[in-house]
Amino acid sequence: MAVPMDGFPEAVRIHEVGARDGLQNEKATVPTAVKAEFVHRLADAGLTTIEATSFVHPKWVPQLADAAELMPLLADLADRDPAVRLPVLVPNDRGLDRALELGVREIAVFGSATESFARANLNRTVDESLAMFAPVVDRARAAGATVRGYLSMCFGDPWEGPVPIAQVAAVARRLYELGCTELSLGDTIGVATPGHVTALLDALTGGGVPVERLAVHFHDTYGQALSNTLAALRCGVTVVDASAGGLGGCPYAKSATGNLATEDLVWMLHGLGIRTGVDLSRLSATSVWMAEQLGRPSPSRTVRALTHQEQ
Repeated sequence: MAVPMDGFPEAVRIHEVGARDGLQNEKATVPTAVKAEFVHRLADAGLTTIEATSFVHPKWVPQLADAAELMPLLADLADRDPAVRLPVLVPNDRGLDRALELGVREIAVFGSATESFARANLNRTVDESLAMFAPVVDRARAAGATVRGYLSMCFGDPWEGPVPIAQVAAVARRLYELGCTELSLGDTIGVATPGHVTALLDALTGGGVPVERLAVHFHDTYGQALSNTLAALRCGVTVVDASAGGLGGCPYAKSATGNLATEDLVWMLHGLGIRTGVDLSRLSATSVWMAEQLGRPSPSRTVRALTHQEQ
């Protein structure tokens, strides 16, 4: 039953990351045809922003080495529904070249708020990584593409511990000022709590980053992803990252467990009377199907409840 509460938005756009962030952490490589079917099923469930893949070197993320083969298999989605968006992650100029050659018009770059993770993930300092992103963002915008900037380790870092809010806000502003049209704040190891989320968002909006440009990306390591999402919504955020079935983690941060499950997010949002455009039954069926492809049950509690799976 939908029971609205004051202080929340009327609608939320879900940025579905299961096909990219979800599958990149799998031990076994998922066949390209299965990935394409997954994205199609997600679109059929009403998701309109589906991050499809990553144009990184296969050495670093072998699970997504088939990006060039996958994207043509998704070309029909835009014809079926012009509202469907298929952003991809690119790490550098070469990745951007490959994406643009395939007609991609929405890209994302992936930075870090901490030096330790910047080294582990990009083999660069924070300054060096931002310098690497600058021409990528410029060229993408010149080509008519939108650019999302991911910022990881916004709340805690497995090597450095708690990350100072001022440090995160400073790096986030620099990433935004490169020309990113959207900035996603990542709780990569899932240690955030609602007060921390509110304080960081206040620091960013107080520092000149419009809340309309912000998104949140929570991992559920300590079971806080939904409560953190509520805090972000109260601050005016209307874009939330989530992964169908709770798939995902981070190959460079072993303490990072699964993303916020899209089904769990949708159940909460619909209960608040917040529009998402998502058909929860179809989405849950999609996650059950994907779990079968992976050979294990979905970790999403909503999927298990709706499909009567064993807990």
